[in-house]
Amino acid sequence: MSVLIVAGALANKYRNGGEAWVRLSWVAGLRRLGFDVYFVEQIARGACVDARGVVADFAVSVNLDWFRSVTRRFDLAGRSALIYAGGEACAGVSWPALLEVASAAELLVNISGHLTLEPLLSRIRRRAYIDLDPGFTQCWHADPKTPFTLGGHTHYFTVGENIGSPGCPIPTSEIPWRPVRQPVVLDDWPVATAPQRVRFTTIASWRGAFGPVSFGGRAYGLKVHEFRKVLPLPQRVTKASVGGPVFELALDIHAGDAKDLTALHEHGWRVTDPRHVAGDPDTFRQFVQESGAEFSVAQGIYVETNSGWFSDRTVRYLASGKPALVQDTGFSQHYPAGEGLVPFKTLDEAVAGAEAIVRDYDRHCRAARAIAGAYFDSDKVLTRLLEEIGLCPQPS
Repeated sequence: MSVLIVAGALANKYRNGGEAWVRLSWVAGLRRLGFDVYFVEQIARGACVDARGVVADFAVSVNLDWFRSVTRRFDLAGRSALIYAGGEACAGVSWPALLEVASAAELLVNISGHLTLEPLLSRIRRRAYIDLDPGFTQCWHADPKTPFTLGGHTHYFTVGENIGSPGCPIPTSEIPWRPVRQPVVLDDWPVATAPQRVRFTTIASWRGAFGPVSFGGRAYGLKVHEFRKVLPLPQRVTKASVGGPVFELALDIHAGDAKDLTALHEHGWRVTDPRHVAGDPDTFRQFVQESGAEFSVAQGIYVETNSGWFSDRTVRYLASGKPALVQDTGFSQHYPAGEGLVPFKTLDEAVAGAEAIVRDYDRHCRAARAIAGAYFDSDKVLTRLLEEIGLCPQPS
């Protein structure tokens, strides 16, 4: 059985159930294709904290506890390693054993280029960079003032399906970016009946993980700027339909954005803490599957560059049979739009999309699951990626 390594941020994203699904769906999907898959993560001293958020020793950090809990949840206890401070300590698979695994590995799936340790990278014959942040990644790489590089990989994939195409200004820096879709293991996300059919939800960060990016004389916006454009949505839709839908955000929003939080409440949004309703993989899935549909905007840079970015979270709504009303980033060039997956560019289009979903909810639910099966099924997505790299699924 061929060995593969998936690397990504898990312990570094403590109590983030959605980010756990992103990384470990790759592991689960590759396992389904017959590979022996290891998960590897590295964490710096300053990233290890206690329950109060104070920097702590690795051995007693909440990060290590989270890593162990989630890897056990995904049956990876004997196939995972958390490397501390460049190799000073290693939880799970030992450092010497990990070097042997790397020497035997056919491929590294390096999500967001997380793994940077040369002793491991140099031993793995194929190294695929998986870009989940199109626009940020390429602009950082192209800017000589930014200490960020993409070197050391043999293959480059991005969820920005329009990168390198006319109409998408994201710089490629002559890197041959290939499109890849966000994989979902459909068995992990069965169709679920919503207790509240007309409850539109999402799980998000108000500003996103990164600061603004400027490139080529243009400054690109963040998610907050796109959210502000649709603040009136709940009131608009409720006025148009008696007993209209509820709009709820499981939102990570900083205390410094109190004016925005007040504006959300004044416009009829429900806001809850994502750590309470989606703080681990199982509660994240429960929140999605008990929703009626998704409503979400995207990072400004994804929208403004026509990147074709598509959310891993939206993929899980679709797989669960939940319609998705989401801001168009150029993805409508690649996926069927209008039933199950409803893109919008303006507030008026978002209002019309919400009303359309409510009017024919069951039809949109069926279409949502069909889109997930046709376009994001991990068996299809990962088989295609492996074939492009020169590997084939293993016989079962």
